[in-house]
Amino acid sequence: MNFRRGRAREEPEINLIPMIDVLLVILIFMMVTTTYTKFSELHINLPKANGEQSAQKPDQITVSVDANGQYAINGVTADYTNVFAFAELLRSVVGDRQNPVIIISADKKTAHQDVINVMEAARIDGYERITFTTSRN
Repeated sequence: MNFRRGRAREEPEINLIPMIDVLLVILIFMMVTTTYTKFSELHINLPKANGEQSAQKPDQITVSVDANGQYAINGVTADYTNVFAFAELLRSVVGDRQNPVIIISADKKTAHQDVINVMEAARIDGYERITFTTSRN
C-alpha cells in the first residue's frame, strides 16, 4: 500500500559544504605541521693572495686534450694507448727537469676520463704539481 500518493520522492543529494570545511581544516593542519628544510650548501671562503708574482717561472709542461680524446704534449700530438705508456711518454718529454708543473688544457666537451688519464699518468711519474687552464668567458 502506498500511503504517500501525491508526494514526489525526494532525490538524495550530497552536501558539499561540510566536506569542503573538513578539507580546509586538513589543509591548514598540513601547512602548519610541515617543516621546510633548506638543503645544506657548501660555503667556501677562498683565500686571498697578497704576494707578488714570482719573477722566475717554473718548468711547465702543457698537456692538451680535445673533445675527440686526442692528446698533445707541449703542442706535439701524442698517442694514448694506456696510462703507463702515456706516463712513459710524459717522462720522456720532461727529461731531467725537477718537478715541473703539469698544465692540463682540456676542451669543455672532453670526456672526464681523458682528463683523469693525464692526471693518473702524472701521478705515476711522481709529478705532484698539476693545474688546469680555464677561460674567463
